[in-house]
Amino acid sequence: MQKLYTKEGRTLPQIPWNVYPRPQMVRKDWLCLNGKWSLEIRKTDQSDRQGRKETVLVPFCPESLLSGIQEVPEPGDVLLYRKSFVLPDAWHGRQILLHFGAVSRDTEVLLNGKVVCRSKNGYLPFSADVTEALAEGENDLEVRAVNDLSHQYPWGKQSKNRGGMWYTPCSGIWQTVWLEPVPEKYIQRLKIRTGSNWAEVFAEGIESGTLLLDGWEYPLLNGKVHIPLDGPKQWSPEDPFLYRFCVISGEDRVESYFALRTLTMETVHGKPRLCLNGKPYFFHALLDQGYWSDGLYTPADAGAFERDILSMKALGFNTLRKHIKIEPELFYYACDSLGMVVFQDMVNNGEYRYLRDTVLPTLHFQKRRDRGLNRDPETRKAFLEAMKETVSLLENHPSICLWTIFNEGWGQFCADDAYELLKKLDPTRFIDSTSGWYHQKKSDVDSLHIYFEKMHLGKKPIPQLLSEFGGYVWKVPEHSFNREKTYGYKKFETREAFVRALRDLYEKQILLLASEGLCGAVYTQVSDVEDETNGLLTFDRVVSKLQPEEFADLSEALQRAVESSSSVNTSMP
Repeated sequence: MQKLYTKEGRTLPQIPWNVYPRPQMVRKDWLCLNGKWSLEIRKTDQSDRQGRKETVLVPFCPESLLSGIQEVPEPGDVLLYRKSFVLPDAWHGRQILLHFGAVSRDTEVLLNGKVVCRSKNGYLPFSADVTEALAEGENDLEVRAVNDLSHQYPWGKQSKNRGGMWYTPCSGIWQTVWLEPVPEKYIQRLKIRTGSNWAEVFAEGIESGTLLLDGWEYPLLNGKVHIPLDGPKQWSPEDPFLYRFCVISGEDRVESYFALRTLTMETVHGKPRLCLNGKPYFFHALLDQGYWSDGLYTPADAGAFERDILSMKALGFNTLRKHIKIEPELFYYACDSLGMVVFQDMVNNGEYRYLRDTVLPTLHFQKRRDRGLNRDPETRKAFLEAMKETVSLLENHPSICLWTIFNEGWGQFCADDAYELLKKLDPTRFIDSTSGWYHQKKSDVDSLHIYFEKMHLGKKPIPQLLSEFGGYVWKVPEHSFNREKTYGYKKFETREAFVRALRDLYEKQILLLASEGLCGAVYTQVSDVEDETNGLLTFDRVVSKLQPEEFADLSEALQRAVESSSSVNTSMP
């Protein structure tokens, strides 16, 4: 296995990711706790004994090159992180919040020996008011994390035995750790709803305040304000306009933004279409796993998100399907501000079965009732709770246009019930209930995965989505993680053959389906990931296998195919 560094990963600052991590609720004062921490890994069979103490670079997981350790803990090993800090003098007398972007997985946090918070989900942020646990002068922070790879909780594609489509686990702290001071009464969360010409902002934790937007002041009553907008500007990948505002309540002030865009399902010239801002839109998409050669779950810097997005936009793509992973919020901000639609997957839990979830569906045995699947009640509860928290975390981001609940049957259960629950949580976005197969009755799209045969549409009279296809391989050995093994669905020996085959796939199949009713197509994938070499970028992001002049023109052709006219005939029920 080769040690592959990204360009940015070769020279890291002392405090990586020293950028405010919550772009939709920004405060002026904060303190980043990233950087060097002490790490002790206690083995499962010696959990009561001290292990070897090392220095790890946070926020990179110990399995990664950038952590400085590159050690893979056994499932169940206890990771003991320690760091000391001193609060700025100006913060004394204020309440102090401690935030974690994400820690994988079962986590307990102690400050000066006192337990201040716990978390069970390895993909979601958590925080605590630690004011009462603080000491004068130096404070000792300890994080105890166990990534047991339990399938009862969301686990994504992590595997003890990585290989093929399963990847190296990501244990411990993998997103930013930070502190911020707040007044006694402070804005705890912003909830934003928008229409084509209005926005509504609700600030939790306060009763009154003022919202400032474009020189106008809007009073908040019971923490809520409705804002009508004259001459509204719509958000789209082609014009990602953001309205920036701030909310002031007493001594607290946060900066944020919103965007106006509508999502509807309409019948256009007799075909069901997904519409953005009232017009049929082709979601020209890529599968995005969010893995990096040197940081695994975490790129060397937040700017990596922008670089990936701009590279894919240059090739003509307008959508990323964020595949069974939740990113730091800075990723979604980059999509919001640069103009990239996101199809966001829920992170799977439950058991994967090779015969049930891959072999039989590939052989077209794709019909199965799911009420008897994934039966463990605690596993079901954990998935639905994570789905609720994912929506709560990400619902303000305008770039997210579709939620995916289940992927290829992994952990699937009662998909129709999950659809109803998600529709109540967020009635504004499209929902792909069962991406790939094991479709039930309720979904906004007919979602197909096709890798080994000619592309075709589904049979349901609803908008058609090809949510995975392609996976073509052209391997660049000197930029490949595994020189010996190659995972992908169709291999090419030269770049020229790869490019020609990819254009043929779109020109001869995808374009035709777009004119017949296909609303979006998700090619696999943005980048190589470990053994997988089916990306448009190499794993280290050094080589782009495709150039804009070779492919970008297809985006306009796909859009023309879905809008033979701009008029919408009838609304779908």
